[in-house]
Amino acid sequence: MVNRKTAKWIRKAHRYLGVFLGVQFLMWTISGMYFSWTDIDEIHGDHFKKAAPVQTSFDNLLGTSQLAIKEPVQSLELLEIANEPYYWINEARLYNAKTGQRKNGISKKEAQQVASRYMLNDLEIVQIQLVDSVGPHHEYRGRPLPAYEISYETPQNLKAYVAVENGAFQTVRHRDWRWFDFLWMTHTMDYQGRDNFNTLLLRAFSLLGLITVLSGFVLWYISSPSIRKLKKKIK
Repeated sequence: MVNRKTAKWIRKAHRYLGVFLGVQFLMWTISGMYFSWTDIDEIHGDHFKKAAPVQTSFDNLLGTSQLAIKEPVQSLELLEIANEPYYWINEARLYNAKTGQRKNGISKKEAQQVASRYMLNDLEIVQIQLVDSVGPHHEYRGRPLPAYEISYETPQNLKAYVAVENGAFQTVRHRDWRWFDFLWMTHTMDYQGRDNFNTLLLRAFSLLGLITVLSGFVLWYISSPSIRKLKKKIK
């Protein structure tokens, strides 16, 4: 049997570890419940978007040899901006696919037209503003800048983002996504990028959590009357 001094030390360690880790354990539980009870498609904002964006067919498009570009073409994407076809070449330059003219970014009006291809028709735009830079915790972090932030008149504070450089629709953000993002941050304990599961903080809390659980089992074992009776019978 464990002596009283050792048992007292285990109880004390278990108690203080429980207090220290309790808040994080609570956040892990709350965030896990939220993730299991929410529809990930709704978190992505799919219910604010059309089932499929309206696609326009184009003909008589120029070949890449007819464009005023000198470098070899490594990648090419056909994009639609305000009902006009554009080539997005090498992820760096935008050319009108009918005239060959290079385009340097899009306007607010064009961004609105791009968003209208993806978002539901009954959504009312209340503001469009240019975003040049974002912080590490911004909802548009990690995506192309500058971009147009398009705000809609909704209780969920709905926003859509369109890249300025090539007019590509980027993403949708709303209230439920922001809650998900916050809880995901507390779940992974990555308070910068959110998705790093290898942080020292998470590893430390996971290890301490394991120690707390194991110490609880040890305390049950050394203080359980049933275990004591069983040991006496064995002797």
